Amino acid sequence: MRSRKQIRNLNLWLAALLAVVLCAPAWGQFSEPPPAAIPASQRPPGLKNVAIEQHLNEQLPLDVTFRDETGKTVKLGDFFGKEPVVLSFVYYKCPLLCGEVMAGMASALRVLSFQMGKDYQVVTVSFNPNETPEIATAAKAQYVQRYGKPGAAEGWHFLTGQQASIDKLTKAAGFDYEYDPKSGQYAHATGIMIVTPQGRIAQYYYGVEYPPKDLRLGLIQASQGKIGNFVDQVLLYCYHYDPDTGKYGAIISRVLQLAGAATILVLGGFVIIMFRLGSKHQGA
Repeated sequence: MRSRKQIRNLNLWLAALLAVVLCAPAWGQFSEPPPAAIPASQRPPGLKNVAIEQHLNEQLPLDVTFRDETGKTVKLGDFFGKEPVVLSFVYYKCPLLCGEVMAGMASALRVLSFQMGKDYQVVTVSFNPNETPEIATAAKAQYVQRYGKPGAAEGWHFLTGQQASIDKLTKAAGFDYEYDPKSGQYAHATGIMIVTPQGRIAQYYYGVEYPPKDLRLGLIQASQGKIGNFVDQVLLYCYHYDPDTGKYGAIISRVLQLAGAATILVLGGFVIIMFRLGSKHQGA
């Protein structure tokens, strides 16, 4: 009869071996990189200020003030300090892409086993200074329902603010957009960011669909291992975040190292089992 300690150790070993197996299929599977940032001077009219420029490790201005969906004045830093943060810039009355960004976030985050509001926070900021907390309240109700898991009401924050606050935050994050007075709409790129509990930008994810695996690893890495489990740590050893693609890809040398170690463990375990079986046979 195996002891609980033996069973626990066996489970950990099997989990590590499984992580090695999971790493292997990702060899060479870097996704195509997002469109390169085009210099402002080369962008077409109306898009000269439209881009997401990576400001990795940039410290966000945590003292900047906004209003949350209840109308309460808050500082950005109120949502930092303990958990990593998923940050997004939208405007709630956007007729096109912003809704796709929000829907993509809700769908990807719903897959994660982490609990929003406990393991991580989500902060969505409107870059339209004319939007109000009432508009933010309606947007929150829509996407909290779409997310459909406990914790969203406390963990997903919808902010509005004055132009000075918006400018200070978007500039630090590298999020550039442009207002078109003819259409009354904003031209903007799409993407989200993962930010450390201290308020430093860790990663960018582009587009409107976000792989849950990448978001999970990104949140774990941004939290400095405070969330996640042993298997996640093994996967992070195998994978690294590539700023050029905005995704995680396998580090082949590390995968090979773990695969070699797993092979040695398997062979060693087989030798021990055969030795014990031989000893029992001789004793009989």
